[in-house]
Amino acid sequence: MSSRIPVVFYGIALSCAALLVFGLYLQHAVGLEPCPMCIVQRYLLVLVGVFSAMVAFFHGSKSKRIVFLGLMVLAALSGAVVAARQSWLQWYPPEVVSCGRDLYGMIENFPLKRVLPMVFRGSGDCSKIDWTFLGGSIANWSFVTFTLFVLVGALAIGSARGHRERLQ
Repeated sequence: MSSRIPVVFYGIALSCAALLVFGLYLQHAVGLEPCPMCIVQRYLLVLVGVFSAMVAFFHGSKSKRIVFLGLMVLAALSGAVVAARQSWLQWYPPEVVSCGRDLYGMIENFPLKRVLPMVFRGSGDCSKIDWTFLGGSIANWSFVTFTLFVLVGALAIGSARGHRERLQ
């Protein structure tokens, strides 16, 4: 698997970039405004892309590869959690719908320890489904994508650790 690592993880980095471009297209060309949870998922997608590119770049160094794999899996797992929470809000919208502030307005006006709970509580914007593909919302597809990234990263970590243990 080690000879395929750069291709796989550069592919993940490229797919993250493509997903970010598609999100920007939906925002600026189609007119869909991202909610706070969408913005958090974008940042996590950037992290997954950067860490996966680092995995590919440092494929010769097992210790660096495992560190960046761990960071990639952590970012992807965080993205999956945020997407799962947003999907939950879309399936079971809050009874009281309020649009609330956008992410940047929250960060400017509140300390971070208050912003994070507000983001994960969601808002009317986070429960709204503006776009679907094959019956899934953006949050649903985001969850699937982040989960795939977690699985690929976890398999690569297991492979790297298993290879090291066989050498000893």
